[in-house]
Amino acid sequence: MSQPSNWPLPSGSLRLVVPRTVTVKLTQNPLCSDLYPKASGYYKHAKKHTMLRRTHDDNLLIYCVEGAGTCQLENTSYSINAGDLLLLPRGVAHSYQASDDNPWTVYWIHFSGNKSADFIHYLNERRDNFIIPVGVNARLIANFEILLESLQSSINFSAFIHASNMLRQILTYIAQLKPLAKAQLVAHQFDLELVHSLMQSSLHQKLDLQTLAQSVNLSKFHFIKKYKELTNTTPINYFIHLKIERACHLLDISTKSIKEISYSLGYEDTYYFSRIFKKVMGISPNQYRKMRDSTFHANTE
Repeated sequence: MSQPSNWPLPSGSLRLVVPRTVTVKLTQNPLCSDLYPKASGYYKHAKKHTMLRRTHDDNLLIYCVEGAGTCQLENTSYSINAGDLLLLPRGVAHSYQASDDNPWTVYWIHFSGNKSADFIHYLNERRDNFIIPVGVNARLIANFEILLESLQSSINFSAFIHASNMLRQILTYIAQLKPLAKAQLVAHQFDLELVHSLMQSSLHQKLDLQTLAQSVNLSKFHFIKKYKELTNTTPINYFIHLKIERACHLLDISTKSIKEISYSLGYEDTYYFSRIFKKVMGISPNQYRKMRDSTFHANTE
């Protein structure tokens, strides 16, 4: 496998490598032998992140969601900006680095599989177009997050199968985004996906209206008005619902305490978090978990 960089991980960043013993099992399993991740991660504001590979024996997908960087391929330099995907097939020597002034924030996946070349051709029919602009997309970011969570919480082999099929979903969804991103760029529309992506990447903290409005260069008044026209809800209400969706996901897949989940979503007051959760879901986090556990036991008896 092409080794990930040894860039020192700051707080909030993540690097996960699939153990070789698991990779061997993935290559032999009919549910994922066609396509599977070998390593994945998230680098936040990756200052001084750089990599040079003269040999590259798997495939690499990098998704820049903030900041900028550059990539060198066959003596040609390419600029990478927020919303760009960098797709580097097996065998393509390359180097890349984050911008000094505006270092990128990126999700990345090293992957392989019997049909990985077919997926790459599906996304890049010209075979020499390594940059795919898709915009900063909330759903795509969420898919990367789910893949990372699956690898991180891999208590059994089924988690790796799920991660492999999430990779398949990511690649096929990118194909859908390509024409949509072009249309939005031409139309210069209100970038709702950018707003939702900012929310998605800020689930661990507080996010105010001023920050959201500035992301699309609008005043708070015009931002709220435009957002409600497009979604029939307020931006803060949507952000709260995203947080509670993530809370439900964490309650489903992890054994973290309610307090730990509350803190991970930017709520320092666990009781306040529980009230918000109940307002959205109709039941408390504890009741949700008990209901989930009772359903699980009923299905396994």
